[in-house]
Amino acid sequence: MSQIRPFRAVRAPNALAAAVIAPPYDVMSEAEARAIVAANPSSFVRVSRPEAVLPEGTDSHSRLAYDTVRSEYDGMKAGGLLLQDPTESYYLYGQKMGDHFQVGLVATFACEEYDQGLIKKHEFTRPDKEKDRVEHIDGSNAQTGMVFLAYRDTPALNALIASHATRTPEWKVTTEDDVEHTLWRLSSAEDVAAVTAAAAELPATYVADGHHRSAAASIVHRMRAGKPGRHGWFLAGLFPASALQILAYNRAVKDLFGHTPDSLLAAVRAHFDVTPTTEPVPAGPGRYTMYLNDTWYALTARNVPADPVARLDVSMLQDRVLRPLLGIENPRTDKRIDFIGGIRGWQELKKLVDSGSHAVAFHLHPTSMEQLLAVADAGEVMPPKSTWFEPKLRDAVAMHELD
Repeated sequence: MSQIRPFRAVRAPNALAAAVIAPPYDVMSEAEARAIVAANPSSFVRVSRPEAVLPEGTDSHSRLAYDTVRSEYDGMKAGGLLLQDPTESYYLYGQKMGDHFQVGLVATFACEEYDQGLIKKHEFTRPDKEKDRVEHIDGSNAQTGMVFLAYRDTPALNALIASHATRTPEWKVTTEDDVEHTLWRLSSAEDVAAVTAAAAELPATYVADGHHRSAAASIVHRMRAGKPGRHGWFLAGLFPASALQILAYNRAVKDLFGHTPDSLLAAVRAHFDVTPTTEPVPAGPGRYTMYLNDTWYALTARNVPADPVARLDVSMLQDRVLRPLLGIENPRTDKRIDFIGGIRGWQELKKLVDSGSHAVAFHLHPTSMEQLLAVADAGEVMPPKSTWFEPKLRDAVAMHELD
């Protein structure tokens, strides 16, 4: 059973949504954040990345930065850029990116179910990133960006989402990356009851993206134990698994760890069939392309394991190439490896190697939603940087205040 609750969202007035909603905090550099705020002072980036309105060189994890989160948030409310809906509601959030279209339910979910494992995870979190989100939530007294949740498709909830998404929306805007975003509000007692009942039939939900946000919400709930408020619930967008799009999450390594190009190729052939190719995108699971010494190579894995984690393409690359051949023992912390979201394409991999900043790059086939669900159901975790979801859920679409 999945418990959800409606909430009174804090959001931009419909006419200002295009100016206010913002990319998630963790997909932009400080320079990019500053550029967004300079071009559009109404952008929520001034709250999600407060260093963008502070002097250059300000520590983004300083007390000043976290205090600025609250002052900027309050300032946007005082200036009419953010308003709170008058009644508790559910929301639908739709995104269209090219031919891909997805619609999910925006609601609040129980921290207790997260702690009990009914909201299933597939990644480890880092304490420093958890602390950053804790400070942001506690400082603003709000959850300003959604955790990205998925569920195994069920007819009742799928039908409700599909039918309500035919109604007139609150707003529809197209952002600078050509993604169309749409928000619907479901506020009638009948609609709220129907959605609550349909969600209750879900045996579990899954964190697709936002592990640090959900972990931080749980920590803030424990910090505020015994105090009044809505801190026992966290903000999320819940999408049917079949609707989601995962792109490749590629790797580039800065040196060959003592290998020559020829010796690395010979070592890779111990576990993969290797042939030169003119097609830089791998054809399917268990297949990779490697860009090395001005040449693309197609790699096909042999002896694929049965274990749901070990058989992942990211796992086989780590276990057979990155760790034993290139010395990447801990990809979370090793500065010699960079991770490149598939949205940047194979051209970015070629650019990195051709520039001399990196020596070799690997293009992977995307992890599938079914693989993600299988790993989470098994109580296991994926290697870091296993999934890259597109489109990204925007910040400030519908926010949840804890009081």
